[in-house]
Amino acid sequence: MKIDVEGDMEPAETFKGFKLPNDGKFSLPSIPIPLTKQEAMEWFSTRRQSIRPWSTFFSTSRFKYPKSAQRLSRRVVQNVDHFQSNYFFVFIGLFIYCLITSPLLLFAFAIVLGVCYGIFVKNTNRQVTLFGREVSLAQQYSLVGLCSMPLFYLVGAGGVMFWVLGASCFLIMAHAAFYDFEGLVQPSEETFELTMEEVV
Repeated sequence: MKIDVEGDMEPAETFKGFKLPNDGKFSLPSIPIPLTKQEAMEWFSTRRQSIRPWSTFFSTSRFKYPKSAQRLSRRVVQNVDHFQSNYFFVFIGLFIYCLITSPLLLFAFAIVLGVCYGIFVKNTNRQVTLFGREVSLAQQYSLVGLCSMPLFYLVGAGGVMFWVLGASCFLIMAHAAFYDFEGLVQPSEETFELTMEEVV
């Protein structure tokens, strides 16, 4: 008995890994530096206008356990890109909470803000000079920030900031990992699929 095994065989495709949305890239909110009062208001207004509905953000029915590590990484990237303004205000909310619950830190923060406001008003009327040289508004703010470091250290601002950053990272990553982003988009919009690429 003879079996014919002749013919052309095509090379097998090699799996080269999973592709993340936008090649794993996402944009974070950027703040222009140096920052004027008008630019700050415009940036804050842009962030506020780009907030996704909070009812959607906190929808408990959309929290699902990711089925695989690949889906988890894809979900985190998509959620951070989609809810970046919401996450920013979560951080602001935690920061305000720490100020309210820490009277000494709130007092120190109020003093610094008062000094900065005084500097702003003074620069509106005339240019400030120091040792015969003009000092820009940004340089004056930098000097205030440098001088306020010992004050913030004494009131425990370092520990508060570590707590805010840690709590923000935990809450944001937990939300981004378990929030089912795929349910928000239409099937036609789900362009991020697992792909197989052929090695030439």
